[in-house]
Amino acid sequence: MKVGLIAMSGVRACDQELLALGLTLPGFVERSETVASLPSLGLITLAGMTPDWCDVTYHEVDQVDDFVIGQGDWDLVAISTFTAQAKEAYDLAMRLKVVGVKHVVMGGLHVTALPDEALRHCDSVIVGEGEPVWQQMLCDAREGNLKPKYKATYEFDLSDAPMPAYELLDIDKYNRITVQTSRGCPFKCEFCASSILLTDKYKQKPMEKVLAEVDRICELWPRPFIEFADDNSFINRRYWKQFLPELKKRRVKWFTETDLNVAWDDELLHLMRASGCAQVLIGLESPEPAGLSGLELVGDWKIKQFSKYKDAVRRIQSAGIRVNGCFVLGLDGHDPDIFDRVEAFARELELYDVQITYMTPFPGTPLYTRLKHEERLLEESAWEKCTLFDILFKPKGMSIAQLRTGFHSLATRIYDDVSTKWRRDIFKSKYRRSIVGT
Repeated sequence: MKVGLIAMSGVRACDQELLALGLTLPGFVERSETVASLPSLGLITLAGMTPDWCDVTYHEVDQVDDFVIGQGDWDLVAISTFTAQAKEAYDLAMRLKVVGVKHVVMGGLHVTALPDEALRHCDSVIVGEGEPVWQQMLCDAREGNLKPKYKATYEFDLSDAPMPAYELLDIDKYNRITVQTSRGCPFKCEFCASSILLTDKYKQKPMEKVLAEVDRICELWPRPFIEFADDNSFINRRYWKQFLPELKKRRVKWFTETDLNVAWDDELLHLMRASGCAQVLIGLESPEPAGLSGLELVGDWKIKQFSKYKDAVRRIQSAGIRVNGCFVLGLDGHDPDIFDRVEAFARELELYDVQITYMTPFPGTPLYTRLKHEERLLEESAWEKCTLFDILFKPKGMSIAQLRTGFHSLATRIYDDVSTKWRRDIFKSKYRRSIVGT
């Protein structure tokens, strides 16, 4: 059976003015290129557990109109998509059916949130984690008994995780390759549309499996740059303190997402840097406590950490690890002055990188449910605008026009050549050769 795995790729934004700005803003463009260049770890993981009686190929689609529909002569196609590309994925699914693909299956975060919507455009959907149901779905398709929905009846154990089929990738297309060490996050932020939609539990992959994946990547790509595709690494510090000395032997560079807690563990910071950690991304979200209240559904953790933000960033960067600080604009505690405060705060923290996005109500998140209940959604099903760079809701503390104008102005200022160079120079002169704790 010929199986095609198709990932909807590329960065989307509907705001034409912001796109025009992005052409001249190096920070914005760099981040977009980084996101766009990541392969679909979910699909190549499923490929790694596909039976030998299947002939599997992997493809990425940026523009549906440019994709050669009949190139694979497939019996079954599985499409993975994020929300912003969902409508394009639906279009592709229908085109595949027209040219005679017998089984078109869809999965991913968006499909998990809205399986019935997706089913209007394909034959079957995978809801939640794909590993527990993938092989059964393939067997059913071969036997002509494909079911409309596949959803695991148990939590997938990452100790059973297959080796992703990295060999299916054209390595020259990417500037980094993804590896997952954990799934889920205990903080459960209201706006988060990540793997917490797939699993109710935080779970860790055995380190021997992770190291084997790194070794496989190194076989294909000497001295690779790896992105650990975790919602929040370092939840289990004991795990990482055992893992990082082994990772160091692989001589790779790497990046991941984390929270501020990593700043208070000098041993961990040292191990991170020694093993090749180049940068961490941290969701700071707001330059003032007013915007942080209620972001987490459990514990309101970030607002309790706010007074430590500056010291935490200093300690991490003093270990020689760059910090990409992320801010979400349009939170309920924000007013029209928030844009100037983000700029000043980012400068005060001396962040190496700054990422700004709009608060975005992704389907399936508590934020989407709340804003719909409050009648603050501008368009309930405008999935193409779920890009993080388009406005989908009515802000509380300012008008829509103020949010858009302020965002554009802030993007221009923080991503211009002067500001970008200042951040780079500060890190090089002040942090790169400094020592943790001094």
